[in-house]
Amino acid sequence: MGRSLLFFVGTRPEIIKAAPVIHSLERRGIPVDLVHVGQHYDRELSRVFLDEFRLPEPVAELGVGSGSHAYQTAETVMRAEEVLGEFLPEAVLAVGDTNAVLGTALACTKLGIPFLHVEAGLRSFDLTMPEEINRRVSDHLAALNFAPTARAVENLLNEGIPPSKVRLTGNTVVDAVHTMLPAARERSKILRKLRIDSSKLTLLVTVHRRENLDRPERLTGIVEALLELDEALVVWPLHPHAARVLRERRLLDDLVRAPHIKVMKPLGYLDFLSLLSASTAVATDSGGVQEEAFTLGVPCAILRDNTERPEIIELGGGLIVGAHPGRIVKAVRDFFYKSSWRRRIRKARNPFGDGRAGERIAEIIAATDLESLQPSSPHFEEGAPVYAALRVGGRVNGMTVSQVQEEFNLTVVAVYDRRGRASYPEPGMTLTAEGVIKVLGERGFVERLRAACGR
Repeated sequence: MGRSLLFFVGTRPEIIKAAPVIHSLERRGIPVDLVHVGQHYDRELSRVFLDEFRLPEPVAELGVGSGSHAYQTAETVMRAEEVLGEFLPEAVLAVGDTNAVLGTALACTKLGIPFLHVEAGLRSFDLTMPEEINRRVSDHLAALNFAPTARAVENLLNEGIPPSKVRLTGNTVVDAVHTMLPAARERSKILRKLRIDSSKLTLLVTVHRRENLDRPERLTGIVEALLELDEALVVWPLHPHAARVLRERRLLDDLVRAPHIKVMKPLGYLDFLSLLSASTAVATDSGGVQEEAFTLGVPCAILRDNTERPEIIELGGGLIVGAHPGRIVKAVRDFFYKSSWRRRIRKARNPFGDGRAGERIAEIIAATDLESLQPSSPHFEEGAPVYAALRVGGRVNGMTVSQVQEEFNLTVVAVYDRRGRASYPEPGMTLTAEGVIKVLGERGFVERLRAACGR
């Protein structure tokens, strides 16, 4: 089955999450080429990730580089347009919520090329966070949204994204952890290099978000907490921008002088995975690391004021601590000395998936007529449809979703139970009295359905 697919990545974490999809597609005989946008690009470091995940060299490198959010997004749109015009793919994939993803989604949409969004539907509801804006816009532009969790599916449905564009797949980061952990334990020498003792406390730290790096009081608070946690070995692989900011704020010397703190250059994935799996706890502002930590059973102090992965908090896998030194220290010491944290994580079902997300995404793509995903202009006698929420009753009680859609010429967008929880409207789902359905259609058809519900 020959088809032309491009997978755009802009950062190293995106390579990690793209790899399971690329390998799964290739196993099905569907080739996919890699394009590196270069939002955060160090050739040597990216080469390590490509090698570790056995991925080919990118067929194009856009070289966008650092800059403001507007610059990175605009440059991605312009440079992606050239590549798309050269390769003319049937569809384009991207994963996550970076400026590179938003720029790719915009370029594809303007050219009428189906954009497939992996890791769609995550929401922090924090519009001061650039990634929140990126993911919201990208989701609404996507021809298909591959949602990692049930919560993500619910977010998409509640925003009015058609169910036909939403699929629950799990998160490919879980695939990557399951696949790479044996190799990490076998090949990585990082634990020996750092003299990690499993009987002693180890805290792994990652900080890269601008909300922490661009606000001096937040970065200072994080450093103060790490200096106080002197009962543990604190390991901080420094993101290049973080190292530069720490140096400018004259905080790096404090970290280097502390005998219990080890600052180091960024790690390859095998080394990072080995270190994370051996750590007692992790403190991070990274969304991906939150998921990796939960998958490995490591409690997580989230160095932010909110998270688009709230399942971690709900299932007892971590705490929101912001950048307040007292809260960071208290949470991390709870993780160190209370074994109940690890027990809770081990007992919980991983909300981010079972390690087969890449296979599910590949299966969906293989079964999809990609030409059908290209945008078209619908015809509406009334000019445009409306949304309506109706309580199920009358003769609609007992009908299936597909029966309602066919008889009333409407799209069932979501089904809500008595507690207000949204469900994906599977065609064969039976509608029951007192439930609520959200529909999209022309007003005349909506009124017909309202009458059939006895309202």
